[in-house]
Amino acid sequence: MVRLKSLQQRLMLFLFLPVAALLIGMGIVGFVYAKNSLLTQWREAAVLKLQRAAHDVDMRLRHLLNWLEMYNDTGGEHFDQHTQEWILGQLRQQKGVVKVELDRVDDEVNEPMLHMHMQHHGGQGSMMTSMMHFHRARITEITPPHYDSLLQHDTVSIISELHDKQGAKLGHLEVVISFQYLLENLGSTGWWQSRRAFLVDNTGKVLTCTDPDRRQLGENNDPVELATLKAIKEKRSGTILGPGHPPAEVGGFYHLEEAPWSLVMVAPGKAVLAPIIKFRNFYIVGGSLFVLLILLLIRVVTGRTVSSIKDVSSAAESIAHGDYSAFLPVKSADEVGQLMENFNTMATQLQERMRLKQELNLAMEVQQSLLPQRPPLIGGFDIAGKSIYCDETGGDYYDFIEFPELGEGYMGVAVGDVAGHGIAPALLMTTVRAFLRSRVLTRPEDLADAIADVNRLLCIDTAETGNFMTLFFLLLDSGNGKVRWVRAGHEPAMIYDPSNDSFEELHGKGIALGVDETWSFEEQIREVWSDSQIVLIGTDGIWESENPQGESFGKKRLKEVIRQHKNKSSEEIVQAITDALADHRKTAAQQDDVTLVIIKKV
Repeated sequence: MVRLKSLQQRLMLFLFLPVAALLIGMGIVGFVYAKNSLLTQWREAAVLKLQRAAHDVDMRLRHLLNWLEMYNDTGGEHFDQHTQEWILGQLRQQKGVVKVELDRVDDEVNEPMLHMHMQHHGGQGSMMTSMMHFHRARITEITPPHYDSLLQHDTVSIISELHDKQGAKLGHLEVVISFQYLLENLGSTGWWQSRRAFLVDNTGKVLTCTDPDRRQLGENNDPVELATLKAIKEKRSGTILGPGHPPAEVGGFYHLEEAPWSLVMVAPGKAVLAPIIKFRNFYIVGGSLFVLLILLLIRVVTGRTVSSIKDVSSAAESIAHGDYSAFLPVKSADEVGQLMENFNTMATQLQERMRLKQELNLAMEVQQSLLPQRPPLIGGFDIAGKSIYCDETGGDYYDFIEFPELGEGYMGVAVGDVAGHGIAPALLMTTVRAFLRSRVLTRPEDLADAIADVNRLLCIDTAETGNFMTLFFLLLDSGNGKVRWVRAGHEPAMIYDPSNDSFEELHGKGIALGVDETWSFEEQIREVWSDSQIVLIGTDGIWESENPQGESFGKKRLKEVIRQHKNKSSEEIVQAITDALADHRKTAAQQDDVTLVIIKKV
């Protein structure tokens, strides 16, 4: 199978095929219609020619038959020997008559009868009486013409049988006619000279033809001649089509009125269909030239379009390699011109977006650098955290803050969530991180006041925008096992105790940062933290993550993952939760940032 690789080849093929199919279909239909019309006209013309030729032969036969009938009418009581002799004399003088012979079977019988009458009655009167008896006998029949085989295609004999009143045969009158005279006009016609033509009797015996060696119609097993011979016995006239499309031969026949003969003509199909064959050849040549012209026009038109598309493809390839300087000239106002113009606009906007993309990537690198690069090392605790942004940058935040002035056993853990995601939340998150680190490190002994200071500073920046951020800050004291926290509108931290397979939450009053600068936050303290307990601080992007059916992941699944991986490290638990989220979403896109921190007492 030929595979078309270029657009121009496909366009030429798809445009050319319908045109070619239309031309070929119209040519076939036109040829068939014209062929049938010509064959119909030939049939009508052939029958008409044969009818005229047969009428001419019939008229010549009828002229001679009229003289025979006139001689027939001289029989009866009003007999005139001189009239009969005059008719026979006139008949002998007719054109085409070879011989007229009167043969009386009673001549030998009448001579003794005449002698007896002359002796008995004394002479001439008795002889006249005998002759008068013969001549008054009425001629009752003129036989149909029949072929005289002894003269070999040259003559035909018309015989009148002579009967008396009692039906006894008195003799016959034979008129021998030349075939050359009967077919005199027929032989001079063009179709008789240029076609196979025959004069045959009802049995198909050839009386005369254009081929002197023929004796019987159909003797050469020609299908047209055999079909014509069969049709002669059934109809008085008609036409025959030979095998083939168009037929190799066509034939026609017509039965004479005055004789049991038929005129037959056989012509080659090419001669009959010469006009349509000429038209077919002209159509093929003209159609081929027309197709070549169409191909040339298609190539010119599609060539321009394909050239423009190649320019677009080349420019797109340059853009793909980072070269945005390609500019396509707009040469027309059609769809191709609009494509060029739109491509130029797209290239400009794409360049701007790529610049923005680079800036976003830079912002992502900066934001990622603000997140902890490795988990902190604090005695008695295994800590791990992770943030997964749905865009290049996000509003989620987690941080590990050490307090050197308080000693090695202290560690601050912060998890925050800015409303929305993208560049603006990322900027707000960066601001809160800076405020939080600057205030907490200076006032670690009073977490509530430190968070209140951060809230007041943030409200100054968000007064016009209405942006806000939730925060959960937890301070670990590994020395005495205490944990202190402040909850600023964030979801409570979740504690799992494997010893009794129970979950509880670290609650506390507080609103989101950036909402009310006068709000006073409260610090919560937990005195005892037993071994193997697991604390999870996360954002709502975890339990609100949806699958393609719109079903949320939920806290129930989150607790089950923690329960199943309770004996693993904090980092393994974080990975197990993110894997479960990905499996739950399947093909659904991540709609919100996901951040979580796992603290495990070891």
